[in-house]
Amino acid sequence: MAEANGPNEAREAEEPKEAGTLLLEARDLLSGYVPEVDIVRGCDVEVAAGELVSVIGPNGAGKSTLIKSLFGLVPVRGGTIYFEENEVTRFPTHRLVEAGIGYVPQTENVFPTLTVEENLEMGAYLRPKVIQERYEELFEWFPILAERRSQRAGTMSGGQRQLVALARALMLQPSLLLLDEPSAGLSPANVDVIFDRIQLINSKGVAILMVEQNAKRALAMSDRGYVLEMGQNRFTGPGEELLNDPKVADLYLGGRAKG
Repeated sequence: MAEANGPNEAREAEEPKEAGTLLLEARDLLSGYVPEVDIVRGCDVEVAAGELVSVIGPNGAGKSTLIKSLFGLVPVRGGTIYFEENEVTRFPTHRLVEAGIGYVPQTENVFPTLTVEENLEMGAYLRPKVIQERYEELFEWFPILAERRSQRAGTMSGGQRQLVALARALMLQPSLLLLDEPSAGLSPANVDVIFDRIQLINSKGVAILMVEQNAKRALAMSDRGYVLEMGQNRFTGPGEELLNDPKVADLYLGGRAKG
């Protein structure tokens, strides 16, 4: 059972509530890379249309494994995943893309020998007729990519490559974008740029589920958050509530947030 909460405390992970109309709903997920070794052990995740939701937790908690499982990159051995009320538990990744889910991996997320335009074109391989239209819109969202549209992605900075990866994942107009550690390895200035673009993408109506190492920053910008520990839900609640919860702060944020 969940513990009673004070005014600034998030609730402990609890029994799933009756589902409403959700974009993504995952229940009791079991998944892992090696047969019979589960990294994700009974996780629940919900994302409503237009929400920005973060997943945080210590190293080895299963955060990246969770998001890869949702995108069909890690075998799911138990539980269910619903997207727009349709079960997609064991859909291959291309079917999830067709359904309206985009994904940006943490590493190796661009084609380094291709130009910016060519990278974006690869993101629309399922619907090539939309490429020109999407170029125009996404270059408005990412002006620096418009300026560097003919530059090879491998010659760009880490922050610029991450923008290319974000834009490519948006080419098919997904309703849900899965992000795996989008700020990892970036300079503070580039982290600011990436988070700014993430908020812009969300403001355009794209729901986002983000695994992020910068837990304080992620929770501060999120509608809701999940704290994972050893492959299980430990806490869940509104982002600001988790950020200011003394237990979450002491265990996962390096001390209580000040404000």
